[in-house]
Amino acid sequence: MSEIIRFTTYTVYKKIGGLNDEGTVSADQVEQDLQKTTEAFSPLGVEVLGFYDATAFRAEDDLILWVSAEKPEAIQEALRLFEQSIAGTYLEKVWQASGVHREHEFTRTHRPAFMEDDKPRKQWITIYPFVRSYEWYLLEEEERREQMAEHGRFGRDYPNVWGNTTAAFALGDYEWLLSFEADELHELVDMMRHLRYTKARLHVREELPFHVGRRLGELSDVAEILL
Repeated sequence: MSEIIRFTTYTVYKKIGGLNDEGTVSADQVEQDLQKTTEAFSPLGVEVLGFYDATAFRAEDDLILWVSAEKPEAIQEALRLFEQSIAGTYLEKVWQASGVHREHEFTRTHRPAFMEDDKPRKQWITIYPFVRSYEWYLLEEEERREQMAEHGRFGRDYPNVWGNTTAAFALGDYEWLLSFEADELHELVDMMRHLRYTKARLHVREELPFHVGRRLGELSDVAEILL
């Protein structure tokens, strides 16, 4: 299971223009163009895991696009197609990070939720990067294993929250890229607060910024974001 390689990219956009009834482009046109654009992702092997409304959480965040594929070059091409679409012309990229599923530390059977067929996407997502302390990698393996096991036990107190952890070291500025999904936003807040009371927290060097969004069910909802 853990030998499967799959890349994932989160891209956060800021709206730089607004559509309106008096403009040259309508919401219907944007929706139709989005349909055409996302359909072009499939032959590339790129899956759209979701568009998310990021309004109200960060001043610069309006829309999040989450995709995955086996080949990183496919993600590159798909994102170029999106940014060349009508919707893309109304958006400015403000944050982006990529990760890849590799064998997880001390949990070799772990897979991110987005790779599990029986785990459809949930309503809310929080995304953030993660960097361990330098000392973490010099600890005895058994000590690290125990701390990760404790961390996992705390996480299991929230069975309705699904996690997506991917390796990001060498792909950008971070070691790990994490996202958590839940149908209720407060569940994400509660779980993240709960996880602060673990020994592994002593070995965190960076875990910001957070990007939060609500999953959009239809492409028409994405077009509405641009109004």
